Amino acid sequence: MSKSTDERGRLYLPKDVRERFGDRYRIVELPTHVALFPVDDDPLSGLQDAVGDAFEGEDVSSLKSAARERIERTVDEETASRRGHREE
Repeated sequence: MSKSTDERGRLYLPKDVRERFGDRYRIVELPTHVALFPVDDDPLSGLQDAVGDAFEGEDVSSLKSAARERIERTVDEETASRRGHREE
């Protein structure tokens, strides 16, 4: 799907996208692109619905740290991969 911003920088998402993913998004700036991620009204509740009791008894701050580290590695790997494609 391709969309353009209007003269004020607004991006309009189609109704079916909003109905499927909601009206709130986190904009994430990555080295090579920008991504939109839906934000649940209650993110922890949404996570619990998705994974059940898989993280029961886990420390939230440890889970956050591990997730951030993994995201950093993924971004670094993607950036390195894209640089490699440009150099070929």
